[in-house]
Amino acid sequence: MSFYPTYFTETTEIARHSARQFVAREVLPYINDWEEAGTFPREMYEKAASAGLLGVGYPEELGGTGDDIFLKVAMTEEIMRSGSGGFAASIGSLDIALPPIVKWGSDALRQRYAVPALQGKKIAALAITEPSGGSDVAGLKTRAERVGDDYIVNGSKIYITSGIRADFYVAAVRTGGPGYAGISLLVIDRDLPGVSTGKPLRKMGWWASDTAEIFFDNVKVPASNLIGSENAGFMLIMSNFQMERLNLAVMANMTSTMALEESLRWAKEREAFGKQLGRMPIIRHKLADMATRLEASREFTYRVAARMSEGIPSLKEVSMAKNFATQVSDYVTTEAVQIFGGMGYMRESLVERLYRDNRILSIGGGTYEIMNEVIAKQLDI
Repeated sequence: MSFYPTYFTETTEIARHSARQFVAREVLPYINDWEEAGTFPREMYEKAASAGLLGVGYPEELGGTGDDIFLKVAMTEEIMRSGSGGFAASIGSLDIALPPIVKWGSDALRQRYAVPALQGKKIAALAITEPSGGSDVAGLKTRAERVGDDYIVNGSKIYITSGIRADFYVAAVRTGGPGYAGISLLVIDRDLPGVSTGKPLRKMGWWASDTAEIFFDNVKVPASNLIGSENAGFMLIMSNFQMERLNLAVMANMTSTMALEESLRWAKEREAFGKQLGRMPIIRHKLADMATRLEASREFTYRVAARMSEGIPSLKEVSMAKNFATQVSDYVTTEAVQIFGGMGYMRESLVERLYRDNRILSIGGGTYEIMNEVIAKQLDI
């Protein structure tokens, strides 16, 4: 089905159809087993790359397909059709790790890390959050001391998507004094001596995504693995967040979309008290509210994407879009479970998984409260 023609071109819709076929063929038959296993086959990265799902938004000279925000939106929407936020997050972990390398890294770093990641041959992870800091990026403690031509890194990271099997991390480290001004970004290979991970973290949702705590114990990293300038990492991190937040808004809207679709199907099929659920005013009105909120959220997210596509500064707007989309997905997934009743609490029900997976969306990429603070600052409050 083609929709929103003012945002999506015919070319985009052809790519969307191809991505949907890939998910239907390569993911949906296995996703329940992958969820229960807490992982999925590593070969899926190369398959996704071959299908054109990984290169969107990256330069053609690195193996990408060019910078097209709405093509990226379409790909994210179709990957979310897997019904697993964890699969979408892990297969897309390169999208939060690679941009700093592509935009500010040396050509050697781009060739060594970005190219194989876009081919699905290496797995990338972004390592910023720490056990002691959470959302307080400026307070991170992982230390990188310059010794000759190397940095010696000590510290730890937590809640790192794809952290267990990543081949390399784009890690935020402290190379200077306290606060924002002392942070740098380093590319750290997983197989370096002193790098280790704990057991996969057990989570409420995103079961198919491996999530790790990472430890750095006197890890010697070549100084040439520095991204950009020393002590200039904070601004690189902040600029990276904008696309991540847009992507999370898209994920939230797709979570709502699938929850609404499942609820509409259930309302037509399920009978109670001698008639279809969908004929009961209280259920019909729930569905109407769910659809209305989703439509408003999706349209706003697309408008913000259009602003970003035109290069218009959108820090406030993308923060609003993420907060609004996750508020809507909180509401829609809760109502979906309610409409399904007892079946909505069962693991065999898609809405049960959507409800669990949804909960991280208002936390990842900057919590709801952090987003409100960003918005308030943009309002000159």
